[in-house]
Amino acid sequence: MTATLTLRSPADGTVLGETPITSAAEVHAAARRADEVFRSRVWSGRTPRERATVLLRLADLMVRDAETLARLDCEDAGKPITECRENDVPSAIESIRWFAEAVDKQHGTTTASGPDVLAFTEREPFGVVAAILPWNYPLAMAAWKVGPALAAGNSLILKPADATPRSVQHLAALASEAGLPDGVLQVLPGDGPTTGAALADDPIIGALSFTGSTATGRTILAAAAASNLKRVSLEMGGKSPQILMDDALSFGDELIEGMVEAAFLTSGQNCTAGSRILVHRSIHDEVVTRFAAAAAALRLGHPADPATQLGPVLTAAAARRMTDAVAQAHREGATIVTGGTEIDVVPGGHYVAPTVVTGVAAGSDITRQELFGPIVTVQAFDTRDEAIALANDIPYGLAASVWTTRLDDALALARGVEAGLVSVGTYSEGDLAVPFGGWKQSGFGGVEKSLRAFEQWTREKSIWIRHRP
Repeated sequence: MTATLTLRSPADGTVLGETPITSAAEVHAAARRADEVFRSRVWSGRTPRERATVLLRLADLMVRDAETLARLDCEDAGKPITECRENDVPSAIESIRWFAEAVDKQHGTTTASGPDVLAFTEREPFGVVAAILPWNYPLAMAAWKVGPALAAGNSLILKPADATPRSVQHLAALASEAGLPDGVLQVLPGDGPTTGAALADDPIIGALSFTGSTATGRTILAAAAASNLKRVSLEMGGKSPQILMDDALSFGDELIEGMVEAAFLTSGQNCTAGSRILVHRSIHDEVVTRFAAAAAALRLGHPADPATQLGPVLTAAAARRMTDAVAQAHREGATIVTGGTEIDVVPGGHYVAPTVVTGVAAGSDITRQELFGPIVTVQAFDTRDEAIALANDIPYGLAASVWTTRLDDALALARGVEAGLVSVGTYSEGDLAVPFGGWKQSGFGGVEKSLRAFEQWTREKSIWIRHRP
């Protein structure tokens, strides 16, 4: 009998369905099938423009089914429906279209090697590749992988997060409707220890992309090294700082609005969440007062309600971990300005109040550990160098924001912070043309988005031709 997982709504605990746990044997069979399809050239043998045509048709079908896709992510992940409709689904559609249009913009190099030699490079698909997806952006992250991997000509195996498989399964059905040949895209639901581990261990898969926790990323990297040394790219945890210099209040309401969105989007369950506010001491009190008031005013509610701004966290265990961390910080002398507790918003759901904690000591657990929820710490600094030191006093390096109008401070902070992405005068991940990837324990082996994303899914070959006049 096939083992299954029960899907439950984070919003109210209702059962959404059952999903199978794909076994190791089934994973390896899927990889063999993907390899057969790749070698048949039914997809890999098409021209880039022919592949792009199918992917663009997929994007059109996603537009048609946008409400269904939004509803599935809202139900499975507990994301506010407005966020799914206005952010996640449009972002996923844009990703598929962008990579479809970008595939024939890839170029190799030629090298001057002598009058009787032509030396050049080209990039070729790996063949069978895989991606393990996170639960917080099920559809959007799937599109980041599907777009470049399929456009490049690979056969792709997707493993959605155990709690959020349904939008990814619907995406695969739409791909088939768009004309993608059978076996080019396979979705294997399951858990990490069984399905995910088998993907990392499989000897046929040539490249594996993972988005999720740093601890799981380490496990995947070790398994990949022990098997066939498949290429691994990891996008993992974060503890991103929002740095406010002494002139930051000149941004007016835009400052607080940007800080709140950075901290509490997806209830703070976001790898780039700006969960650490580092603020110049001269404006500390005013910033804390205004930011905490804005946080407390956010509307918690059932994610299916269009008025909801903050939905549930994924599990009861996650909620307890967050509130325990706040309680520990309070015992160590920190001040809880607002929040810090679970709230009974909807029976059976897991809701944590937006929380702001001040007076935390540098190096304390709450400032260094990723809580992945609506928990924000505030620390004061006196000098730019102190701000940089505080920003870098974590094992992660995914993102950061800088709020200042002075060019010298902006450049010094942007260059001094150890992160793969730094935004100035805003908090943003950039658009699809901008590379996205982390430093330190936030990233390894490649970047998402931009033309450079194709590097994850292709390998370079040098070709040397000696001709005889």
